[in-house]
This record gives sequence, structure tokens and C-alpha cells, in this order.
Amino acid sequence: MSSVLYQLGRWAIRARRLVVVGWIVILAVVGGTAGLVMQSLDNEVTIPGTEANEALERLAATFPEVSGVSAQVVIVAPQGGTIADADMSGPIDDAVAAFGDLDQVVAVTAPGDDVMAASVNDAGTATILQVQLDGDLGSITDATKDALTDETAALQAALPDGAEAHLGGQLFATEFPAISVTEGLGLIVALVVLVLTLGSFVAAGLPLVNALVGVGVSMGLLFAATSVATIGSTTPMLAVMLGLAVGIDYALFIVSRHRDLLRDGLAVEESIARSVATAGSAVVFAGLTVMIALVGLGVAGIPFLTVMGVAAAAAVAVAVLVSLTLLPALLGFAGDRLRPKAKAPAKDSAPRKRRSKEPARQRREGGFFGAWVRGVTRWPIVTILVVVVGLGALTWPATGLRLALPDAGVLPRDSSARITYDTISDEFGPGFNGPLIVTAPIVTSTDPLGLMDALADEIRALPGVADVPLATPNQSADTGIIQVIPEGGPTSVATEDLVHEIRALRPHLQAEYGVDIAVTGFTAVGIDVSAKLGEALLPFGIVVVGLCLVLLTMVFRSLWVPVKASLGYLLSVGAAFGVVTLVFQHGFLADFLNVARTGPIISFMPIVLMGVLFGLAMDYEVFLVSRMREDYVHDSGVSTGSAGAEQGRARRAVHSGFRGSAPVVTAAAVIMFGVFVAFVPEGDANLKPIALGLAVGVAVDAFVVRMVLVPAVMALLGERAWYFPRWLDRVLPHFDVEGEGVTKELALADWPEPGATDVVVAHQLTVAGPSGPGAAPVAGPVTVRVPDGGALVVHADATSPVDALLLALAGRLHLDAEAGAVKVAGYVLPERAGAVRRRVAVVDAAALAPHAVPAAVRAVLPGTGRRTTVRAVVVLHSDALTRRADRDALAAALRDAQGAGVAVLLGTVAPDDEPARDLVPTGVVVRAHCSPQYSSLPAMASWNAPDPGAHGPGPVSPAPASPAAAHAPLLDDTEVSL
Repeated sequence: MSSVLYQLGRWAIRARRLVVVGWIVILAVVGGTAGLVMQSLDNEVTIPGTEANEALERLAATFPEVSGVSAQVVIVAPQGGTIADADMSGPIDDAVAAFGDLDQVVAVTAPGDDVMAASVNDAGTATILQVQLDGDLGSITDATKDALTDETAALQAALPDGAEAHLGGQLFATEFPAISVTEGLGLIVALVVLVLTLGSFVAAGLPLVNALVGVGVSMGLLFAATSVATIGSTTPMLAVMLGLAVGIDYALFIVSRHRDLLRDGLAVEESIARSVATAGSAVVFAGLTVMIALVGLGVAGIPFLTVMGVAAAAAVAVAVLVSLTLLPALLGFAGDRLRPKAKAPAKDSAPRKRRSKEPARQRREGGFFGAWVRGVTRWPIVTILVVVVGLGALTWPATGLRLALPDAGVLPRDSSARITYDTISDEFGPGFNGPLIVTAPIVTSTDPLGLMDALADEIRALPGVADVPLATPNQSADTGIIQVIPEGGPTSVATEDLVHEIRALRPHLQAEYGVDIAVTGFTAVGIDVSAKLGEALLPFGIVVVGLCLVLLTMVFRSLWVPVKASLGYLLSVGAAFGVVTLVFQHGFLADFLNVARTGPIISFMPIVLMGVLFGLAMDYEVFLVSRMREDYVHDSGVSTGSAGAEQGRARRAVHSGFRGSAPVVTAAAVIMFGVFVAFVPEGDANLKPIALGLAVGVAVDAFVVRMVLVPAVMALLGERAWYFPRWLDRVLPHFDVEGEGVTKELALADWPEPGATDVVVAHQLTVAGPSGPGAAPVAGPVTVRVPDGGALVVHADATSPVDALLLALAGRLHLDAEAGAVKVAGYVLPERAGAVRRRVAVVDAAALAPHAVPAAVRAVLPGTGRRTTVRAVVVLHSDALTRRADRDALAAALRDAQGAGVAVLLGTVAPDDEPARDLVPTGVVVRAHCSPQYSSLPAMASWNAPDPGAHGPGPVSPAPASPAAAHAPLLDDTEVSL
């Protein structure tokens, strides 16, 4: 992947004007399309399949008057008066008639009405007009909402002085979130951090431009998608928050690497291309982990949550694409202006400093971050215990975490819906803000009115019921409803218990009255949604942690590193949950953070936080630990194999890797924290807990888990941190997250010498055996050069080493990192094995009829109409041809191949010194030395495992001149393994 990103980065620089114009056009087209086709967002949260939702759907068909969304108008008489006074009852009756005439209104309760009586408090000083509408929350138009507001204002004007009329209820219980100036502070924080980190306003501005373009495109796509899908009102804000955070961070990683390479003296174009290949590889990995976790929200089986996850994942994907294309183009325009200025050598004006002891200089090595890592690794066990106990204590409040959907009680205190909510609670009790509806089919009843009264009496006797003001059948007497007012509020534990108590009556009522009841209504829907989301946490957590283990095992080729990373992630999540519980449930710092009301946390906060924080945590893990791994692998300071020396090598890698990566990780975490925390004070009530949880989670994960716990654990484990079983290494694919592949390719670009065009160049090529590189090799070491049109004959006393060597050169057999230096058709192995397979054909003489082998060789030669350039053809098991005529025919085909500039690589089992000379009279002959234990291996056994490390190339003798290269397609590009 790093090679592809290298080419992409180089293309983006050279075509930078086209890239910039292209993104501007995309932004304009997407924005214009969104403006033309976008529909309204949805504020309703439901889950298909729950009891409350299914009951609502049945009511829509049998009792539509009560199935839709409702609004409430609470009216309070002036001091000393009642709603029965003439100056109150007249305007109220007029308002009831006016509300009833509005579009989408199907029924309005009225004080004293025989059929649909409005609730009146015990003192007679307040009443609630229930306005029932035709449709769900998303189908009520803005015109209807405005008309309700206008009629409420007219009612207020008609009432006597001191009277109150407020509009609220379910229809107005949620507000659409909007960006405020406070959220913009996050960008200011990001700019300050970027300037301090990168040391340049130009360099600091590029990540911001990168993030804003990405957010603009993703928002355009999201709003355009509202024409074909239902998207919740919280989704855009979540996408904006994530898009800004990851867009800035991903760009920071690339720009920081670019400036480091410029400081080392690289040309601008080469530096950008290498930055995209190296840091860009980590950006792709980090983006993929975030996207997988977000899309994984669909595990819960909840449609609105799935849509939210997909939309946020799309925003992250756009941020990755912009970082890999637009950012390199902008860096190209910036040119040498981003090159750090060389620091002037400090003058030695204090002779006494020269007399400082060497240990003192060593203690100051690495500055702040050097002192940090030395401190946390000095007593690693103590550090680990302090972190685990501290984060465990911070997690403890989360054991009492309660989940619920928000109601009007979390809105700003000055909003009309919040005033209505508080007034109803004061005048009637909190239960009137969240009435329950019990529905039952009564089609078989001969006395529907009596049945409904009996059911109402059964429910009225339950603890926690404040009132049962309504129990009535519909006009066709096939469905009945009972309105139940709980004693507790919509999100209280008492109301949740009451819902379960009513449902527990089902068997009794079925036996006694022959009816099957169901509990529904806005409050019951919220309880069912919260329960469903709570049940989804465990399977989602298993998926996320399992994914963490697999991905990090692929990246680091270690068992302990993924386990440590997963446990650290769980500590970060627990701490975030604990802080959110303290603030939003227990009121700690609630006024400072502008929390309107304490109580249960929004239901989907935990699962969204787990998904997003997973990707960000893996991001920091990769940037820190990959540098430690790189330094461990390339540490040449160890000359002995003693345990103490290896332990010192591992500790040095922890220190040097931390010093090299901690500054960028610190800057990235501070930016993430700033962006997330800016959404807390003035943010949407639904988004506040998520934003605070993400801010705390990022801070804890970056500064406590990754920068304290990780170095301590790595120092404690030492070289054991990099233990990895060979069998697992063979099973799992490789992921070059730090661009090691492209680094190796660039190092071998002019090897064996500038301008070399050999088809095969190998130095100390070794094919490892089943036990890996440390054991005896199955073939090699081999050093050889084969020119265009040349020939190589590989022979041995057994088939296995011959097949292994030839298939490795053909790109069909994976070589480990210690296999030596190998280039085939100009491509480095094993990094560019795919390109080699497209340019090296393989013919197995033992698998074909003898007369078909020459035809198979000729099929890859120029002029056959194939598109792919073939530089060499490998012939396995040439000994399968025993008749002289068949061997002569193959010899003729091989001569034709060489004449066309296609190199011939031939395998044979022959003990003599001049094997297969009847097939290839001239060429390089190599004996594939094989250890005795491998001489009896079958040709297609499964072994050969890679291992971290690198083996530098040595000198290779020049080859004689060769014919011009030919162009032909592959005969077979399937990868096989021995």
C-alpha cells in the first residue's frame, strides 16, 4: 500500500492545480446538489420490532386519533383565579376551537368535555390542552408548528393579566442542533496547537483548510442523502465534530513528517511523496479503524444508529481522501516555505557547563518527553498499578449509568418547550410530561365500555400510578386505549418500573378478560429504545475489542501489544463513561458546563462513544508503538544475545520511540480534545454527553493510557513484547502501516547500480523453512543476476528447494524480511510481489501434457495480444519431459523467448554440474542448497513465515549485456505457497 500512496502523492504534487480545482468543483457540485434535493432531518428516535413501536403502528390503523405525535398547551390562571372563571374559560374555549381548525390537527382536549376532557389540576388553577396531530414527528410541517405557536400567542394575549399559556409537548421536545461561536473555539485551539507544533502559520493553516474542505464535502453528501434516506438531526453535528477532528489530525501527521524530511534535506517533491507513503499509510489505517467501528454500530440492529454510523464513517472517509490528495497538492504550492530553518549553533558562553558530568547530560536527553518516558518506566510496575487503580476509580461511577432518550427537560431553560415542561411538573406532577398509553384489542367484547373501565381499575391499583384520566374504545369498538399518568417523570426509574409492572399484568389480564395489552406512547418508546441500546453494548464491545486484537496483531506481529492496547482502550472507555455519569447524572460541574438538567444519559451515547474512541485510540497506539517497534528492529547496539542485552535493547527502543512520536501524538490529542470539548457548553443536548465523553476519552487515552501505561508495560515486557508464534504469522496478512515497504524500495532504487535493467538481481536470497528465518533455510543463500533475454537454471537433489527458489523469484511465494535483497523486473520483493507476478509467467511442465509445454511458453511472448509486460518465464519441473522430441521442442520455445528479450528461469532436479544444457545451452547455473530435513518436503507444503527486520543488499557482479526487454502478458498470476 505504501508504494501506491507514494505514487499517489507524487501525482498529486505534479497535478496540484488539477487536484485543487477538482476538489473545488466537487465541493460546489455536492453543495449545489444538497441545496436542490435536501429534505428535512428527523428528530424522532424509534426502533422497529419493540413492543411500544409495534403498538403505535397498530394504533395508526385502528385508533389514528391517538397514534400520532402530540403537542401540549399548559394554561395557568392568575393568582387567586381558576380556569373556570369567565375571563379564563372564554379564551380557552376559543383556543380549543382554533387549534382544532389547524391543518394536521385531529383532536384537542378541552376542560369539562364529556368525550375528551382536558386534565385539570386539583386546585383548578391549571389545565393542559392536548393537541393530537395526524402523523409522526417527522411528518408535521413547519407551517403547522408555526400555526400552533401563533394560536398560543393569541391565547396568551386574550387571557387576563397574570395568566400564562405555554406551548410544548412531544412535538417540541427536541430542537435541531446548530453551530455556535463556542464550537468555533475548537478551531482556534487547533490553530494555536498547530502553530506551536509546526512552527509556521502556513504549515498550521494547511490542516485547517484540509479539515474544512473535508467537512464541507461530507456535509453536502449527507444533506443530499436526506432525499433518499431518513437522517436524524444529531447526525450532521456528529459528522462535523468527527470530520473536523480527524481531518486536522490526519493532516498534522502528514505535514509533520513532511517537515521532518525537509529538515533532513530532501527535495520538496520527494519529501511530500514519502510523507504520503509513510504517514499516509498510518492515516489510512487509522481512518479504516474509525470507519469500521462506526459502521459496526449497525451490529445493534437499530436503523437510526446505523445511519448515524454510516454518515460519520463517510465523513471520516472523505477526510482521509482529502488528506491523501488535496493536502499533498497544497504542500506542493507551499514549496520550500515549509522547510524548517537551520538552527544556529549555540555559543558556549558558560565554561562551567562543559564540566558537567556525562550522566547529567544523559538525564537531559530528549527534553521534556525524554524525562517523561524515563519517569514512567523507572518503576514500571508502580506506574501500571497507579494508572489502573486511578482509571478504575474514575470508571466506578459508570456502574450506576442510566440510559434514556432526552425529553424537553434537557432543553435550555428559556425555551418555550422547557417552560411548558417545568410548568406541568409544578402544577400537575412530573408524570403528566410522559403519559403512557395502554392499548388492547377488544373486538370480542360485548361490553367495551365496561371492559375498559375494568382494565383501568386494574392498572389504577398498581404502585406508581398517579392517575388514569382516560379509558375508552375507538368508534368501531375493536381497540381500546387507557391513558396512564405515572408518578415519576418520563426518564425516572419509577416510570420505567411502572412500564414493566403493567406489562407483567399481561398474563393476568389475558386470563381474566381475554385481552392482550401493550404499553406504548412516547415515554414507553424511549424506555424500549434505551433497553435495546443497552443490550447492544456487550456484542458491540466484543466486536470492537476483537477487531482491535486482530488489527493490531496484523500491524505489530505481536501478541502482547494488541492485548495491552485492548485493555488500555477499555480503561479509556470506562473513564469516559465515569466522567459523563458524574457530570450529567450526578451534577458534578453541571452549571459550569451549562447542563440544563441532570438525569439519565442519552441512550446511544455509550455505543457511539465506544465506536469513535476505538478508532482514535488505535490511531495513537499505532503512532507510538510502531516507532518503538521500528527502533527495536533496527537497533544495532546489541552485539550479544544475552537476556540482559536484549532487555536493554527493548528499553532503549521504548525511550527513543516515545521521544520520536510523543510530540505529534500530544499535538493531535490536544486538537482532538479542543474540538470535542468546544461542543459541550453550548452544544445540542443530545450531543453534549457524546462530546464530553469523547473529549475525556481522548485525553485519558492519549495522555494516561498511551503515554504513561503503554511505555511502562512495554518496558516491563522487554523483548517479550515482540514474541509472535510462527504459525500465526503465516495465517495473518501483513499491513505496512509505517511505510517500511516504500522506504526499502527507495533505498534499492539504484541498486545494484544506477541504470541497471536486469530482470533478476538477488543478493543472499534465502527462503526460510517452516520454523522461520532463525532455522535452516529450505533454499539459499543465492546471489545472482539475470539480464533481459538471459537464462537461469536452478537445480538441486530435491524438488522443494528448486520450486521454493523459483516461485519466490516469480513473486508467488512470500519472502521474509531477512530473505536478502531481491529485485525482479525492477520491483523489490516481497513488497511489490503483485507487480512481479504480473510480469513473470509460470509454466509447470509436470501439470501439462508434454506437447503443451512449448505452446504455453510461446503464449507469453510478444505479439500474442496480451496487455501485461512479461519480463521472464519460469518453467518448473523440466525433468517431467523425458522424450528427446519433447525436450527439443521446449528448447526451441525457450530460444524464441530469449530472442524476444524474455528471460528464462528453469528448474530441474539434476546432480550434474551442467544440468538442462540441452534446454538452455548458456546462462547462469545455481544450485539450490537444501538442508537435509527439507529434502523430502512435498512441492506444495505450507511453510515460510516473515519476521521483522531488514537485510541490506551487498555487491552483485555485473551481468553481460542483454537483448532489449520484451512485452507480453502473464500466463498465470496466481499466488501459491510451498
